Amino acid sequence: MARGFGGRGGFGNFADMARLAKQVQQVQADMAKAQEELEAARVEATSGGGAVKAIVSGKGKLIALEISPDAVDPDDVEMLQDLIVSAVREAEEAAEKAAEERMQGIAGGIGLPPGLF
Repeated sequence: MARGFGGRGGFGNFADMARLAKQVQQVQADMAKAQEELEAARVEATSGGGAVKAIVSGKGKLIALEISPDAVDPDDVEMLQDLIVSAVREAEEAAEKAAEERMQGIAGGIGLPPGLF
């Protein structure tokens, strides 16, 4: 048989290629499922001892913002603004970390390097 057709010629082992293609399909399915789960996930963070609560999706999209009436001081609007920004940032960072961990779990299953996703 000519080199490259069968055996270990230029095209490699077809069984290995088929196995790799199956792994790629599984990773794609796992990633699609993870994306759906992240969209449905909710991550909460608070600031000011719970005076402000931010809720974001697993993808870091702001879903809701809750502000305690006690946190509203017309003479100190800047404090409330800072509490809001703090809670939102913390929730976004937590969602980002959760998403990274989820994707690394998928990538690690087939031996991809960390940080690829």
